[in-house]
Amino acid sequence: MTIERYLRLVAGLVVLGSVALGHFVSPWFLLLTAFAGANLLQSGITDWCPLVWILERRGVPHLGPATATQPLPQH
Repeated sequence: MTIERYLRLVAGLVVLGSVALGHFVSPWFLLLTAFAGANLLQSGITDWCPLVWILERRGVPHLGPATATQPLPQH
C-alpha cells in the first residue's frame, strides 16, 4: 500500500470512529472529527501532513510516477 492510501484510510477511520463515539459515548468525541477536518485543511494548504511524515520514516512508498501517470484502459 502507498502513503496516499494509508492517509485516506486513517482519515476515514478517524472521522467514522469519532462520529460513532460521539453518538454512542459522548458528543465531545466530535472534536476529534473537527481535528481531522482541520488537519486535512491544513495539509491541503501547506502540503505537509504529520501522518505522511511518520509513514515516510517507516518506509511506506509514495504513489510512483509510473502509476500516477498511467493512462486509463480504453474499452
